[in-house]
Amino acid sequence: MCQLNYATVTKKSLSVKNSMKNNNKPQKIRVVSIDKILVAAQDEFILQGYKGATVQSIADNAGLPKANVLYYFKNKENIYHAVLEQTLNMWDQGIGDILPEDGPKLAIEKFIRAKVTMSFNNPKASKIYAMEIIQGAQYLKDFARTYLRQWVREKSKVFQCWIDNGEMTNIDPVNLIFLIWSSTQHYADFDNQVLTIMNRADYEDADIEHVTHFLTDFILRGCGLKQ
Repeated sequence: MCQLNYATVTKKSLSVKNSMKNNNKPQKIRVVSIDKILVAAQDEFILQGYKGATVQSIADNAGLPKANVLYYFKNKENIYHAVLEQTLNMWDQGIGDILPEDGPKLAIEKFIRAKVTMSFNNPKASKIYAMEIIQGAQYLKDFARTYLRQWVREKSKVFQCWIDNGEMTNIDPVNLIFLIWSSTQHYADFDNQVLTIMNRADYEDADIEHVTHFLTDFILRGCGLKQ
């Protein structure tokens, strides 16, 4: 029997606002301004890409003078780094966890639900992440090579132990993780395509539950697990 000796990967805290805990007025103004800048920057980087976006366009979108933006961020690259940090923080929270004590069925259900919820609630974060990866992951190489690679290896070991113990079908754990990532993130990264095909203007609250149930049922069956 395969014995699990699993250590959870230490997750990074990447929020740019961790040090802003004081409730005084200057700090509140700082937090609000940075939030406006990052929201505007997300939109600009998604629409224009890193090269096409400008500090001026981000400032205009945020409703702030360019000088105010440069007060908090030295240049466009610093803004992009902050957006990626915010995105990775959302990814870290939404990636879901695969715990040995859960067993394969519950672990897969939790994993899919976490990823679907993130895709529907934070589509811009998913798009920023996807665009960065497609463009060569210039700013995310360390994350992909260290944290993400280690996460996949550790979770694959858990799946392999369940397979060796006869608790699920003998499948490729790494490709199972890729399948869950791609199928859940599709609803965020390709929302325009999905909504156009469905002849809808936007997602509805019931869509999260519907997609979660569909993907969970489909993937569990492929793993030899009845829902």
